[in-house]
Amino acid sequence: MKPIYKSLNKIAAMGLLAIGATAAEAQQNIPPSTPETYKGVVKKTLAESKEWWPKPITAPKGAPNIVWILLDDVGFGASGTFGGLINTPNFDTLANAGLRYTNFHTAGICAPTRSSLLTGRNHHYVHVGNFSHASTAAGFPGYDGRIPADKGTIAEVLRENGYSTFAVGKWGVTPDEDTTDVGPFDRWPTGKGFDHHFGFLESATDQYHPPHLVEDNFHVKPDGRNLNEQITDKAIAYIDRAHKAAPDKPFFLYYAPAATHAPHQVAKQWSDLYKGKFDEGWDVYREKVFANQKRLGYIPAYAQLPERNESIEAWNKLPADQKKLYARFMEVYAGYLTYIDDQVGRVIRHLKQTGQFDNTLVFVMIGDNGASKEGTFHGVIKPLKNPPKTTPTQDYIKNNEVELEAIGTPEASTNYPLGWAQAANTPFKYWKSDADAEGGTHNPLIIYYPKLIKEKGGIRTQYGHVSDIFPTTIEVAGLHLPEYIKGIKQDTLQGKSLFSSFNNPNAPSLHTTQYYYIFTNRSIYKDGWKAEAPHHPNSLELGIYPTVAPVEKPDYDKDEWKLYNLNEDFNERIDLAKKYPEKLKELKALFEAEAWKNHIYPFIDMSDVNSKRIHHLENNN
Repeated sequence: MKPIYKSLNKIAAMGLLAIGATAAEAQQNIPPSTPETYKGVVKKTLAESKEWWPKPITAPKGAPNIVWILLDDVGFGASGTFGGLINTPNFDTLANAGLRYTNFHTAGICAPTRSSLLTGRNHHYVHVGNFSHASTAAGFPGYDGRIPADKGTIAEVLRENGYSTFAVGKWGVTPDEDTTDVGPFDRWPTGKGFDHHFGFLESATDQYHPPHLVEDNFHVKPDGRNLNEQITDKAIAYIDRAHKAAPDKPFFLYYAPAATHAPHQVAKQWSDLYKGKFDEGWDVYREKVFANQKRLGYIPAYAQLPERNESIEAWNKLPADQKKLYARFMEVYAGYLTYIDDQVGRVIRHLKQTGQFDNTLVFVMIGDNGASKEGTFHGVIKPLKNPPKTTPTQDYIKNNEVELEAIGTPEASTNYPLGWAQAANTPFKYWKSDADAEGGTHNPLIIYYPKLIKEKGGIRTQYGHVSDIFPTTIEVAGLHLPEYIKGIKQDTLQGKSLFSSFNNPNAPSLHTTQYYYIFTNRSIYKDGWKAEAPHHPNSLELGIYPTVAPVEKPDYDKDEWKLYNLNEDFNERIDLAKKYPEKLKELKALFEAEAWKNHIYPFIDMSDVNSKRIHHLENNN
């Protein structure tokens, strides 16, 4: 038998049989050959044949680790890093050593933003016009919720460039029908290029008792801790395991916490940091933040603060018990944001301790849309199982101390009142899902990469969109876009790289045209001009949760278009539609062209969504 063992060992040495891969071998990704690419010689016997292996896929020498951080439901004026009154010291550190982008935009709501970010393309173009939920998806190219294989994700591209890839937290772009234990799993994170994923597939979840927690392709049980602590532990574990196996192989981490989407749930040690800090109310908050933003240069010197939304009461007119209640809502929210900043800090500190941070490219997107209006006018302190359309303030105040103690706990589904959402969106108007307004789509961006960014703490005002992060990442890291992924020819990207602005604050904006559309709230941006049409009834007017019946079929042609010159009026205070009708006509025609190109039609508004949601609930209860 000895000759046989000798033959096997010889074959192993030749590379035909792997017996225990070394660390160097572990980081190799050898692609399969095809009849067209194979360069060896195949005969009947091994002696006559000449083997050939495709060149292993490896990252370029010195390629950086890449970390994308995407927060949920955070307005422009929330974080201290961009002038807000909520402490975010770890974001401060990254921004002060990197760049603050103050003219960056998201799609206006979670799944559309995430699909655009992950693919570098517009959200309708990759079929995620709304959510991927069964009650909101629709059988049209822009709305079926199924990202096509020819629009590969950043993880798929980075894997083709020799990266390890990990995702933790919220995913949000898997169709509901595919989220069971039998899959199919090709639209889960592991089917879209990630080696590992730990988190949840839906749009929101309980922070202590997530009902559908998954790791890779399996549902797992939560351990009772705050979910954001768990995803941070997993992120660190994934990085460590990969680094131990292949120290020279770079990684990509997509860190997408549930924070600060409702339910706002966080330990009292964090929310109590803000005891009494918001007793002056949302009007004073807006004034203070606006002054900070102007003083620090995050908004133009000419800027003026828009009037408080007419649907929100003046703080000084509220009864004392209401003020006490509403202030506690904001204390919890602020603690929640500071807590997630601390969790991000844990990842950063670990990378520093293990010597990996100096070569890490970091993007921090503070919000996938503007602050949420889903707490409606009075806030929410109810279990997730049966949330009401609105909750009368007096129901909370009857047992004031009990309800105050409940806010933010694991037992309650908490969301703050609308007045605080407007405050968190300072200096802009309106809220999440209002894709017509900057308040729905204008979010802060931090880029950190000391190897290429010379100015520390610089401010950049170039127009940017969430689809730009993908091409920026590829260009900065010196990587290539594969022509094929898994044998499928890839479509072009629509985003534009921000790299030219890294060391040139006066670099021209490369992203010059962008549409926005959520539930028929729509707008179009072109070279500083913006035309927009809000649609009514919107989600707030209909109620966030199912109504008894849809409203009368809307006439979209009756929606009133407005026109703004954002170069001179960045937060949309002066409507120029009557002054420049030809410019408005030009932009409306541009929206029409973008709508057909990107599969925005047919319009699906909140009346249609509510009607479909009710039908879905009736058939599944």
